[in-house]
Amino acid sequence: MHQAADLQFERSVHEFVRWRAVPEQERSPAPAWWWGPAFELRGVELPMPAEWCSSLALPAGSSYAAGAEVLLGSLAGQTSLPWPGGFPYRAGYSPGPVIEQP
Repeated sequence: MHQAADLQFERSVHEFVRWRAVPEQERSPAPAWWWGPAFELRGVELPMPAEWCSSLALPAGSSYAAGAEVLLGSLAGQTSLPWPGGFPYRAGYSPGPVIEQP
């Protein structure tokens, strides 16, 4: 597996965690930029790091393919996409000031 694919998938996993932390009624649709990393790794049967498995609500030792299915499943059936600046919140919702953590 190429290192760049792993890094992009890691970013998607972290974004998925942020997205799921938002209450569903305030949450934006899942972002389309998850498609690329998910499709690239959907056939990779290597185990993901345990932290990623936990973040995606998968059993420890789950494969990248299983993680990709979680991301792809969040996109299924959507009819709209979020604006990148508003992610992970629904359009028109303001969560208040954003505090960046180092």
